[in-house]
Amino acid sequence: GGQAIVWRNVVLMGLLHLGAVYALSLVPRAHILTLLWAYFCFLLTALGVTAGAHRLWSHRSYKAKLPLRIFLAAANSMAFQNDIYEWSRDHRVHHKYSETDADPHNARRGFFFSHIGWLFVRKHRDVIEKGRKLDFTDLLDDPVVRFQRKYYKSSVVLMCFVIPTVVPWYLWGESLWNAYFLASILRYTISLNVTWLVNSAAHMYGNRPYDKNINPRQNTLVALGAIGEGFHNYHHTFPFDYSASELGLKFNPTTWFIDFMFWLGLVTDRKQAPKEMIQARKERTGDGSA
Repeated sequence: GGQAIVWRNVVLMGLLHLGAVYALSLVPRAHILTLLWAYFCFLLTALGVTAGAHRLWSHRSYKAKLPLRIFLAAANSMAFQNDIYEWSRDHRVHHKYSETDADPHNARRGFFFSHIGWLFVRKHRDVIEKGRKLDFTDLLDDPVVRFQRKYYKSSVVLMCFVIPTVVPWYLWGESLWNAYFLASILRYTISLNVTWLVNSAAHMYGNRPYDKNINPRQNTLVALGAIGEGFHNYHHTFPFDYSASELGLKFNPTTWFIDFMFWLGLVTDRKQAPKEMIQARKERTGDGSA
Protein backbone atom coordinates (compact mmCIF):
# COMPACT_ATOMS: atom_id res chain seq x y z
CA GLY A 1 0.00 0.00 0.00
CA GLY A 2 3.01 2.36 -0.17
CA GLN A 3 2.78 5.44 -2.36
CA ALA A 4 5.68 5.98 -4.73
CA ILE A 5 7.44 9.34 -4.52
CA VAL A 6 7.03 11.58 -7.57
CA TRP A 7 10.56 12.98 -7.69
CA ARG A 8 9.75 15.38 -10.52
CA ASN A 9 7.25 17.18 -8.29
CA VAL A 10 9.69 17.21 -5.37
CA VAL A 11 12.40 18.82 -7.50
CA LEU A 12 10.09 21.31 -9.24
CA MET A 13 8.44 22.43 -5.99
CA GLY A 14 11.84 22.76 -4.36
CA LEU A 15 13.10 24.94 -7.19
CA LEU A 16 9.91 27.01 -7.18
CA HIS A 17 10.21 27.77 -3.47
CA LEU A 18 13.90 28.60 -3.81
CA GLY A 19 12.95 30.99 -6.60
CA ALA A 20 10.34 32.59 -4.34
CA VAL A 21 12.87 33.09 -1.55
CA TYR A 22 15.24 34.72 -4.04
CA ALA A 23 12.37 36.91 -5.31
CA LEU A 24 11.99 38.42 -1.84
CA SER A 25 15.46 39.97 -2.26
CA LEU A 26 14.21 41.81 -5.36
CA VAL A 27 11.33 43.55 -3.55
CA PRO A 28 13.34 46.63 -2.40
CA ARG A 29 14.51 47.46 -5.95
CA ALA A 30 11.24 46.74 -7.75
CA HIS A 31 8.88 49.46 -8.97
CA ILE A 32 5.95 49.99 -6.59
CA LEU A 33 3.59 49.39 -9.51
CA THR A 34 5.18 45.96 -10.00
CA LEU A 35 4.42 45.03 -6.41
CA LEU A 36 0.84 46.26 -6.78
CA TRP A 37 0.53 44.35 -10.04
CA ALA A 38 1.82 41.18 -8.35
CA TYR A 39 -0.83 41.57 -5.65
CA PHE A 40 -3.53 42.18 -8.28
CA CYS A 41 -2.43 38.98 -10.04
CA PHE A 42 -2.61 37.19 -6.68
CA LEU A 43 -6.24 38.30 -6.27
CA LEU A 44 -7.10 37.14 -9.81
CA THR A 45 -5.35 33.84 -9.10
CA ALA A 46 -7.30 33.40 -5.87
CA LEU A 47 -10.66 34.13 -7.52
CA GLY A 48 -9.92 31.57 -10.22
CA VAL A 49 -9.74 28.98 -7.44
CA THR A 50 -12.25 30.23 -4.85
CA ALA A 51 -15.07 31.66 -6.96
CA GLY A 52 -14.25 29.43 -9.94
CA ALA A 53 -12.98 25.89 -9.42
CA HIS A 54 -14.27 25.71 -5.85
CA ARG A 55 -17.62 27.39 -5.39
CA LEU A 56 -18.85 27.38 -9.00
CA TRP A 57 -17.58 24.17 -10.58
CA SER A 58 -16.91 21.86 -7.61
CA HIS A 59 -20.00 22.67 -5.57
CA ARG A 60 -22.37 24.28 -8.09
CA SER A 61 -23.30 26.72 -5.34
CA TYR A 62 -24.32 29.36 -7.91
CA LYS A 63 -24.71 29.72 -11.67
CA ALA A 64 -22.51 31.96 -13.79
CA LYS A 65 -23.15 33.23 -17.30
CA LEU A 66 -20.66 32.62 -20.10
CA PRO A 67 -18.56 35.84 -19.82
CA LEU A 68 -17.96 35.25 -16.11
CA ARG A 69 -17.14 31.57 -16.65
CA ILE A 70 -14.56 32.53 -19.29
CA PHE A 71 -13.02 35.09 -16.90
CA LEU A 72 -12.89 32.56 -14.04
CA ALA A 73 -11.37 29.89 -16.30
CA ALA A 74 -8.64 32.32 -17.39
CA ALA A 75 -7.99 33.25 -13.75
CA ASN A 76 -7.89 29.55 -12.91
CA SER A 77 -5.16 29.02 -15.52
CA MET A 78 -3.22 31.81 -13.82
CA ALA A 79 -3.51 29.76 -10.61
CA PHE A 80 -1.85 26.69 -12.26
CA GLN A 81 -3.33 24.15 -9.82
CA ASN A 82 -4.48 21.61 -12.42
CA ASP A 83 -7.31 22.31 -14.82
CA ILE A 84 -10.85 22.95 -13.59
CA TYR A 85 -11.99 19.39 -14.26
CA GLU A 86 -9.15 17.78 -12.30
CA TRP A 87 -9.32 20.31 -9.47
CA SER A 88 -13.08 19.89 -9.08
CA ARG A 89 -12.90 16.10 -9.38
CA ASP A 90 -10.31 15.85 -6.59
CA HIS A 91 -12.23 18.32 -4.44
CA ARG A 92 -15.48 16.38 -4.70
CA VAL A 93 -13.62 13.23 -3.68
CA HIS A 94 -12.11 15.19 -0.76
CA HIS A 95 -15.58 16.14 0.50
CA LYS A 96 -17.12 12.71 -0.05
CA TYR A 97 -14.31 10.83 1.72
CA SER A 98 -12.81 13.54 3.93
CA GLU A 99 -10.07 12.37 6.31
CA THR A 100 -9.85 8.85 4.90
CA ASP A 101 -7.34 7.23 2.54
CA ALA A 102 -9.70 8.19 -0.30
CA ASP A 103 -9.16 11.88 0.54
CA PRO A 104 -6.38 13.19 -1.78
CA HIS A 105 -4.92 15.34 1.03
CA ASN A 106 -6.02 13.40 4.12
CA ALA A 107 -5.30 15.70 7.10
CA ARG A 108 -5.06 12.71 9.46
CA ARG A 109 -1.69 12.01 7.86
CA GLY A 110 -0.29 15.24 9.29
CA PHE A 111 0.24 18.88 8.40
CA PHE A 112 3.02 18.33 5.87
CA PHE A 113 1.13 15.66 3.92
CA SER A 114 -2.13 17.64 3.76
CA HIS A 115 -0.28 20.85 2.86
CA ILE A 116 2.18 19.77 0.15
CA GLY A 117 3.26 16.18 0.75
CA TRP A 118 0.26 14.73 -1.07
CA LEU A 119 1.68 16.21 -4.29
CA PHE A 120 4.99 14.40 -3.72
CA VAL A 121 3.52 10.88 -3.91
CA ARG A 122 1.27 8.94 -6.25
CA LYS A 123 -2.38 9.04 -5.30
CA HIS A 124 -3.51 6.42 -2.80
CA ARG A 125 -5.36 3.64 -4.59
CA ASP A 126 -8.53 4.48 -2.59
CA VAL A 127 -8.55 7.99 -4.08
CA ILE A 128 -8.60 6.53 -7.58
CA GLU A 129 -10.97 3.62 -6.91
CA LYS A 130 -13.60 5.55 -4.96
CA GLY A 131 -13.25 8.60 -7.18
CA ARG A 132 -14.34 6.49 -10.14
CA LYS A 133 -17.70 5.94 -8.46
CA LEU A 134 -18.58 9.65 -8.49
CA ASP A 135 -20.25 11.42 -11.41
CA PHE A 136 -18.33 14.30 -13.00
CA THR A 137 -20.21 14.51 -16.30
CA ASP A 138 -21.64 17.93 -15.40
CA LEU A 139 -18.13 19.38 -15.49
CA LEU A 140 -17.43 18.29 -19.06
CA ASP A 141 -20.89 19.43 -20.12
CA ASP A 142 -19.54 22.98 -19.75
CA PRO A 143 -17.75 24.04 -22.98
CA VAL A 144 -15.58 26.46 -20.96
CA VAL A 145 -14.27 23.57 -18.84
CA ARG A 146 -13.64 21.47 -21.95
CA PHE A 147 -11.81 24.31 -23.71
CA GLN A 148 -9.60 25.08 -20.72
CA ARG A 149 -8.78 21.39 -20.29
CA LYS A 150 -7.88 21.00 -23.99
CA TYR A 151 -5.59 24.03 -24.05
CA TYR A 152 -4.50 23.94 -20.41
CA LYS A 153 -0.72 23.94 -20.87
CA SER A 154 -0.67 26.86 -23.29
CA SER A 155 -3.18 28.80 -21.16
CA VAL A 156 -0.98 28.32 -18.07
CA VAL A 157 2.12 29.56 -19.91
CA LEU A 158 0.19 32.64 -21.03
CA MET A 159 -1.77 33.43 -17.85
CA CYS A 160 0.59 32.28 -15.10
CA PHE A 161 3.92 33.37 -16.58
CA VAL A 162 3.81 35.49 -19.74
CA ILE A 163 1.13 38.11 -18.93
CA PRO A 164 2.27 38.72 -15.31
CA THR A 165 5.84 39.22 -16.59
CA VAL A 166 5.23 41.25 -19.73
CA VAL A 167 2.75 43.83 -18.35
CA PRO A 168 5.19 45.52 -15.87
CA TRP A 169 7.97 45.47 -18.46
CA TYR A 170 5.82 46.96 -21.22
CA LEU A 171 3.74 49.49 -19.27
CA TRP A 172 6.22 51.02 -16.80
CA GLY A 173 9.64 49.75 -17.76
CA GLU A 174 10.22 47.16 -15.06
CA SER A 175 13.00 44.70 -15.87
CA LEU A 176 11.79 41.33 -17.18
CA TRP A 177 13.86 39.70 -14.43
CA ASN A 178 12.08 41.54 -11.60
CA ALA A 179 8.68 41.15 -13.22
CA TYR A 180 9.15 37.40 -13.73
CA PHE A 181 10.31 36.62 -10.22
CA LEU A 182 7.85 38.90 -8.41
CA ALA A 183 4.63 38.78 -10.44
CA SER A 184 5.04 35.17 -11.59
CA ILE A 185 7.25 33.08 -9.28
CA LEU A 186 6.66 34.77 -5.91
CA ARG A 187 2.97 35.41 -6.59
CA TYR A 188 2.44 31.83 -7.77
CA THR A 189 4.26 30.31 -4.78
CA ILE A 190 2.32 32.38 -2.26
CA SER A 191 -1.01 31.56 -3.93
CA LEU A 192 -0.21 27.84 -3.85
CA ASN A 193 0.62 27.89 -0.15
CA VAL A 194 -2.45 29.93 0.72
CA THR A 195 -4.63 27.37 -1.06
CA TRP A 196 -2.82 24.49 0.65
CA LEU A 197 -3.42 26.06 4.07
CA VAL A 198 -7.13 25.38 3.55
CA ASN A 199 -6.24 21.67 3.29
CA SER A 200 -3.82 21.69 6.22
CA ALA A 201 -4.27 24.45 8.82
CA ALA A 202 -8.04 24.78 8.33
CA HIS A 203 -8.38 21.05 8.96
CA MET A 204 -6.36 21.18 12.18
CA TYR A 205 -6.52 24.53 13.96
CA GLY A 206 -9.62 26.45 15.02
CA ASN A 207 -13.06 25.96 16.51
CA ARG A 208 -15.97 23.84 15.26
CA PRO A 209 -19.21 25.71 15.98
CA TYR A 210 -21.25 23.83 13.37
CA ASP A 211 -20.06 20.24 13.63
CA LYS A 212 -17.60 19.11 16.28
CA ASN A 213 -17.55 15.59 14.81
CA ILE A 214 -15.56 16.54 11.69
CA ASN A 215 -11.98 17.77 11.36
CA PRO A 216 -12.43 21.02 9.37
CA ARG A 217 -12.22 24.17 11.52
CA GLN A 218 -12.99 27.87 11.42
CA ASN A 219 -9.61 29.52 10.85
CA THR A 220 -9.68 33.30 10.51
CA LEU A 221 -6.03 33.63 9.45
CA VAL A 222 -6.58 31.20 6.57
CA ALA A 223 -9.74 33.10 5.62
CA LEU A 224 -7.72 36.33 5.42
CA GLY A 225 -5.13 34.78 3.13
CA ALA A 226 -7.50 32.71 1.02
CA ILE A 227 -10.03 35.56 0.57
CA GLY A 228 -12.81 33.85 2.50
CA GLU A 229 -12.07 30.13 2.32
CA GLY A 230 -10.99 29.57 5.92
CA PHE A 231 -14.42 29.13 7.50
CA HIS A 232 -14.01 25.46 6.88
CA ASN A 233 -16.18 23.90 9.55
CA TYR A 234 -19.11 25.80 8.07
CA HIS A 235 -18.15 24.86 4.52
CA HIS A 236 -17.93 21.12 5.21
CA THR A 237 -21.22 21.29 7.10
CA PHE A 238 -23.02 23.25 4.38
CA PRO A 239 -20.94 22.67 1.21
CA PHE A 240 -23.76 23.87 -1.06
CA ASP A 241 -23.70 27.43 0.36
CA TYR A 242 -22.19 29.87 -2.15
CA SER A 243 -20.70 32.02 0.62
CA ALA A 244 -18.83 29.17 2.37
CA SER A 245 -19.53 31.06 5.62
CA GLU A 246 -22.41 32.73 7.44
CA LEU A 247 -23.40 35.77 5.40
CA GLY A 248 -22.56 39.12 6.92
CA LEU A 249 -20.55 37.57 9.71
CA LYS A 250 -16.97 37.29 8.44
CA PHE A 251 -14.37 38.67 6.04
CA ASN A 252 -15.17 37.01 2.70
CA PRO A 253 -14.00 38.83 -0.47
CA THR A 254 -14.97 35.88 -2.67
CA THR A 255 -18.57 36.26 -1.54
CA TRP A 256 -18.39 40.00 -2.20
CA PHE A 257 -17.13 39.26 -5.72
CA ILE A 258 -19.95 36.79 -6.41
CA ASP A 259 -22.50 39.28 -5.03
CA PHE A 260 -21.09 42.01 -7.27
CA MET A 261 -21.35 39.69 -10.29
CA PHE A 262 -24.95 39.00 -9.25
CA TRP A 263 -25.60 42.76 -9.23
CA LEU A 264 -24.13 42.94 -12.74
CA GLY A 265 -26.45 40.16 -13.86
CA LEU A 266 -23.69 37.60 -14.45
CA VAL A 267 -24.60 35.36 -11.50
CA THR A 268 -27.90 33.65 -10.68
CA ASP A 269 -29.23 31.00 -8.28
CA ARG A 270 -26.96 31.64 -5.30
CA LYS A 271 -27.62 28.78 -2.86
CA GLN A 272 -27.68 29.56 0.86
CA ALA A 273 -28.26 27.63 4.06
CA PRO A 274 -31.32 29.08 5.86
CA LYS A 275 -30.61 30.74 9.21
CA GLU A 276 -32.93 28.29 10.96
CA MET A 277 -31.01 25.33 9.53
CA ILE A 278 -27.68 26.85 10.61
CA GLN A 279 -28.89 27.53 14.15
CA ALA A 280 -30.40 24.07 14.51
CA ARG A 281 -27.18 22.46 13.35
CA LYS A 282 -25.11 24.56 15.79
CA GLU A 283 -27.29 23.42 18.67
CA ARG A 284 -27.26 19.78 17.60
CA THR A 285 -23.65 19.14 16.62
CA GLY A 286 -21.64 22.33 17.32
CA ASP A 287 -18.92 22.68 19.94
CA GLY A 288 -20.68 25.65 21.55
CA SER A 289 -18.01 28.16 20.52
CA ALA A 290 -20.37 30.38 18.52
